[in-house]
Amino acid sequence: MTTPLFPGGVAVSDLMVYDAEAVDGRCGGSPHLHTASSEGYIVVGGTGSVETLSAAGAEVHPLAPGHVLWFSPGTVHRLVNDGGLRLLVVMSNAGLPEAGDAVLTFPPEVLADPAAYAAASTLPEGEGRAHAARARHDLAIAGYLALRDAVQRDGVAALAPFHAAAVALVRSRVEHWQERWDRTVAAETERTRAQLVALAAGEPGLMTAASVVRGQPTPGERGYGMCGRLQTWEWPSP
Repeated sequence: MTTPLFPGGVAVSDLMVYDAEAVDGRCGGSPHLHTASSEGYIVVGGTGSVETLSAAGAEVHPLAPGHVLWFSPGTVHRLVNDGGLRLLVVMSNAGLPEAGDAVLTFPPEVLADPAAYAAASTLPEGEGRAHAARARHDLAIAGYLALRDAVQRDGVAALAPFHAAAVALVRSRVEHWQERWDRTVAAETERTRAQLVALAAGEPGLMTAASVVRGQPTPGERGYGMCGRLQTWEWPSP
């Protein structure tokens, strides 16, 4: 890999959180988790919160401009938009989330059937995409509300069946993820290790090939992400 990745091997997106109302009267995104990647928020506009289900139980974290919050893999998260909520989202392991490192909180019967999960989570191209995104959101909310009730009633052990279902859904992709991670994030980390060795030896190392990279906006209108309308950038390929 000759072109350096974005610092830290992360990916960045500009997120305008959905403002459609769910069955519980809250506006916002589709609850989900990531199985291998951490996620961070930098709030740049509006107000809201992120509801989480984690080893700490069910929690609500307020979000307002200037707030920074992040969470580790396995954290179920639901963004709630109280008005104009806009975030800069930072994802670790650039490429893995785009390759499917996310599992929505659909009801158990959908999670147990890979074909049903794929049908419910995949958005069509072109006309009908917005409608499908709303249907996906509503199904994830239904599963999330039941899961949150179970955690509040029975404790964090209630998350175990959902975590198991998430593992089953992504397991077949892990070999591809590992290859991608080795070529990108691991390679970038190795570049730093080698540079430290060079500096300790009194050599410039990578500095002799210093370069500047501009990320190109992904063409077209903002995408329909799980939590809102996304502006993403095309990163250099490994």
